[in-house]
Amino acid sequence: MEVVVASSYQPGYVALSYAVSVLGGFVALTAAQRIRREDGSLRHASSWAAGLALGGIGVWSMHFIGMVALKLEAASSYSLWETIVSLLAAIVGSSLALGYVARAPHRLGRLFIAGFVLGMGVVVMHYLGMYGMKISGYIRWNAGVIGASAVIAVLAATAALWLAFNTGSRLLRAGAALVMGFAVCSMHYTGMGAAEFVCTTDPTLAPRGFGLFSAAQLPAVVAFVALTTAAMIVVYQVYQDSTEDIEGLEAASRFR
Repeated sequence: MEVVVASSYQPGYVALSYAVSVLGGFVALTAAQRIRREDGSLRHASSWAAGLALGGIGVWSMHFIGMVALKLEAASSYSLWETIVSLLAAIVGSSLALGYVARAPHRLGRLFIAGFVLGMGVVVMHYLGMYGMKISGYIRWNAGVIGASAVIAVLAATAALWLAFNTGSRLLRAGAALVMGFAVCSMHYTGMGAAEFVCTTDPTLAPRGFGLFSAAQLPAVVAFVALTTAAMIVVYQVYQDSTEDIEGLEAASRFR
């Protein structure tokens, strides 16, 4: 017997998911300013740092906080493998897109290609993460809404990349991060609107097995990934600043 499970959202966690997405976007926009050197060469480490911030915090962490916000009248669990691969997809897509645009940020062709790559990375992350969600049944999808979420993802990604290389001051970056967070959340919650949860057995029983963790453990997983990602970015930032200070001192000594 198939039963469609009722679902709703907890406003507090929805707001938190937006705040986390804005934070990740702001860090990514700040890191993106360092990707291209004055001589036109790229700092590849900076593109990965920006990708970590945007993909790991702004997109992935936002997604799973959004899943915590989901109040589902059925027990659920998550596959560790799909969860990890979805994180990698978000980071790799973000890093490649940012690095590609940074080579020539004013070329619209590069912007649109990178926007498509980043947007598809977000789509893969979202639906792979959803595929990793296990209930005592299956998820029925609305293809039209999935298509709409993909269009939103590509448009949002293109806008995010334009903002990443056309915002100078911190105030402008903060405003751009607010827009970016809204765009990412719009894609996520539109994508969630495509899902209908159908239970075929007892909805109170969550699937169990090797490589699965419960929905109750999800907040701890998200917190661990977000904090680890933030720590990696901070360490890189400190290293980059110290390296630039040393290079500046060496250049000054040679000039003297």
